[in-house]
Parts: sequence; structure tokens; C-alpha cells
Amino acid sequence: MRAAASVSRGAPGAAPGLEAAPRELCGRRACSAGVLEAAGRVRGPLLPAAERGSERAPRAAGSSSMRPGGERSVEGDACDGRSELELLKLRAAECIDEAAERLGALSRAIWSQPELAYEEHHAHRVLTHFFELEPPAASWAVQPHYQLPTAFRAQWEPPEAQAPSAAPRPLHLGFLCEYDALPGIGHACGHNLIAEVGAAAALGVRGALEGLPRPPPPVKVIVLGTPAEEDGGGKIDLIEAGAFTNLDVVFMAHPSQENAAYLPDMAEHDVTVKYYGKASHSAAYPWEGLNALDAAVLAYNNLSVFRQQMKPTWRVHGIIKNGGVKPNIIPSYSELIYYFRAPSMKELQVLTKKAEDCFRAAALASGCTVEIKSGAHDYYNVLPNKSLWKAYMENGRKLGIEFISEDTMLNGPSGSTDFGNVTFVVPGIHPYFHIGSNALNHTEQYTEAAGSQEAQFYALRTAKALAMTALDVIFKPELLERIREDFKLKLQEEQFVNAVE
Repeated sequence: MRAAASVSRGAPGAAPGLEAAPRELCGRRACSAGVLEAAGRVRGPLLPAAERGSERAPRAAGSSSMRPGGERSVEGDACDGRSELELLKLRAAECIDEAAERLGALSRAIWSQPELAYEEHHAHRVLTHFFELEPPAASWAVQPHYQLPTAFRAQWEPPEAQAPSAAPRPLHLGFLCEYDALPGIGHACGHNLIAEVGAAAALGVRGALEGLPRPPPPVKVIVLGTPAEEDGGGKIDLIEAGAFTNLDVVFMAHPSQENAAYLPDMAEHDVTVKYYGKASHSAAYPWEGLNALDAAVLAYNNLSVFRQQMKPTWRVHGIIKNGGVKPNIIPSYSELIYYFRAPSMKELQVLTKKAEDCFRAAALASGCTVEIKSGAHDYYNVLPNKSLWKAYMENGRKLGIEFISEDTMLNGPSGSTDFGNVTFVVPGIHPYFHIGSNALNHTEQYTEAAGSQEAQFYALRTAKALAMTALDVIFKPELLERIREDFKLKLQEEQFVNAVE
């Protein structure tokens, strides 16, 4: 349901090929400059020049469980100028490259057979089979119909963690996949790429942790298949079913025209408005009728006049879905569908009340009766988590991602997503990424771009940045603490705004 922004921020030039890295690279402690740059699949080095060093012989890992800078020790080798954590991130990138062909096929299979909200049976089957068949066999525990018929849950944890022990509670990291399409124009919002990025990032984290010579910190990598973002709010259904209860941090990314670590996606409420009048012959005795189409037109015009008093950040858009059946019959029934959006739930409530007054006024003027029915779920505004998106930007820049400025990011155009509701229950990040095209979301041109080979480079690069950020969360306890504090603070601010404004 996300509305496309208009700023284009892509990497210059044509995207390089996505040939898969040799299988043996995944999980190995390879340090040569050539291998490092190949693993990143970027234009130029993965790490800043100051951090690049010559190849050297492996050294023994330190025995301390915490690095001097507050970073958990990552068992393994290091190269000149590169921390052990940076090498672990490179392993994640290598594993994503190794799976590039399979991931591209996954995305293409979803793109080629678009399905509407709650009906994504083909996409659901493709995704669950992907994790069920991911080598080695049975490495992912897959629940194929998790709370909803077209939702799923796939979980991986280090083999050592599966045995009962007195170890601390594992960190639960969630990677979200979307895969529903739009009516008539298919995957014009690129949800096939969202599914691919979520799957790829999870594979990268798993591959990096599997490459450690000693057991990693307690962690569970969870992939949630979340249907019905475009209509209905599948994530909200899953929240209500408890699917997000034990997650500590969640990750996903959305295709767009620019690279942005955050965009202020708005709260959204949708309504269906039905007017009931009385049929009559339009020429012989129109005075006997009550024109429901007149009521719909009046409602539309009432809202158009109301726009003068709307705040610049409010959005109202709708259609007349039903306006009668024949010109010589006074329409006895009409129907409108409207979406209302505002920066916060508090403002959304004010906007909704004023709009409903416009609907009721049209009924009064036309003599019709009106029925106003809200959608199943409201979409909440997305809460920012600055610590999380700063870590994502730091990792993204190492991969060559050029982000829009913070001012543009916070003041740019945006839409709505049920991920907003997720950010009210668990810290999360929902960045946007350029896919090699300036086409706008929800257009036929964007459908074509989302299925292109060029989009693969940008999708996998974004997955690498998410995987690298997840590794930061795992191995930097102070970062996780800041993320949790940001979450609590923003939640408190939102509740205060909603209570006081």
C-alpha cells in the first residue's frame, strides 16, 4: 500500500552480473582482497580504504568473550585492519552471493504469478518449499500455515542451541517477507523482491554464524511470511495471534526509487460508504425516487471542499465503486471506498471524524440513508528507530549504497504499511531501496522493473546490508540496548502525542 517517492538515488552505471560465488566460500575464513570484493558484489571495495590491508596468515582468536570496545568476540581469523565482526559480515555476503541463483528464481516465481491479499497460495508454496529444501536438509524448521493459511514461519538456530541447557534466552531476530500483489497490475509494489530480500538476509546471517569455529551467542533466526499487506493487514492478524511476541528485532526492506533507511509512513484508515435511496423512473416520475448517486457525488464534493482545511500532511483519496445500473433508473444504491492517512493515530482520528461528517451530510441532503463501515484494521504510522537505521546506513555505505539525506528522508513523500503496527510491539527497520529504475510504485512500469534482472543486484545488496546489521545486533550488546531504548522512547512519545494533541 506504499506510495512511491519521487527522488531517485541509485548507484550509477549498469549493475554487474550476479554470478554465484563458489559454494566453498560460504563460512570460510577467506581474507584476500579479491575474495572480499567478490563477496560484496559492489562497485569498489566493501570496506573503506583505511580498513583495507594486505593478505596475512590467520591468527588465533582471542579467548575473551567481550571485545575492548564492548563488542562480543567473534571467533575466527582476522586480516589487517579488519575486525573479526567485519569478516563475519563478509561471510554473510558470500553466503548470499552463493545463493543468488536460487534467490533470483524464488523472486521470479512469485513475480510471474501475482496473487491478491490472503490468496497467495502459489507464493506461499514457493517460499515454504524454498526453506524446506535449503541445504543441509531440515536445517530450517518450517511451519507452513502459521496462524493464517498463507502465512509461514521458518526458524534456524545453531545446532548447539537445540540441546537443553541453562544458557540465557536466545536473541530472536525476525526477517519478514511480503508477497501479495495488486489487482490488475501484478507486482507493481515489488513484493516479490521483499520476499527475496527477507529470505536472503536470513540465509546470510545463518551462513555467517555457521562458519564460526565455536558456538555463536544464543540466537534464533526467524523468517515470517506475512501475507496481505496491500489489503487487510496480514501482519496485524499475526500480531493479534502472538506471532511477534518473542521477537527482539525485526528486519525487512521495501523497493522504491531511492535508498532510504527510514521513511515516515503514515497511519491509515479505510472505509466503505454505502448509500441507500429509492429507485424510480428517471423521466416519468423522478420525484418519487431518492438518488443514491447524488449522495455519493455530494460526499465526494464535500471532501473536495474540505481539503482547504486539511493539514498539509493529511491525505484523503477514494473512488465511487458503484453509481447505479442504468441512466433511466434513479440509482437506489451507491458505494464509495476511501483511504484516510495522517502522521499519527491521533491526527488520523480527527481526520476520520471530519470525513465521516461529510458522508453523513450528503445523506441528509439527498434524503438517503448511509452506512459507514471501517476496514478490518487500521495501519499505524511507522515508528523510527534511529540506532537501528544508523547501523543499517553504516553497513549499506560499505556496500556502495548512496542514501538520501536525513532531511529528505524525514520530509519526503510516503504511504502506509502494516509494518507500522509491528513497530508498536517490537523494534524494527523498514528501509527502502532503489531497484535500478525511476518508475513509480503502483504502475505497470514498476511491475516490469520489479521482475528485471537488474533489480537483483540491488535486492541482494540490500539483503547483505540487513544481514550485516543483524550481525551488529547479535555481537554488539550496547547497540541492542540503544535499539531497545529508542523503541521505548518513541513508543512513549507516540502515546503522549495521541493522548494530549
